[in-house]
Amino acid sequence: MKKTKAKPKMRFSAADFAAVRSPPLTNEQIDRMRPASEVVPEIVAAYRRYRGPQKRPTKRLVSLRLDPDVIDHFRARGPGWQARINATLRKAAGI
Repeated sequence: MKKTKAKPKMRFSAADFAAVRSPPLTNEQIDRMRPASEVVPEIVAAYRRYRGPQKRPTKRLVSLRLDPDVIDHFRARGPGWQARINATLRKAAGI
């Protein structure tokens, strides 16, 4: 097996960040902001079109009604709650 050298980790100091830091946005600047799809729609369309193939098989979208306490249980454990529900259903189905 061919061994590859590990890439050195990039380390940045507070001074590095200060050197490239932008001034905070004003309320006026924030009010003038628009979504990228309005400002450069051709770039957004190109990104969506050339995103590339999915790495995993596509899942199917379904509408499913669950008791609120079941949803609360999974959401309380943080991000990935839908994947955990999927894993629980797979286990219950014996898949």
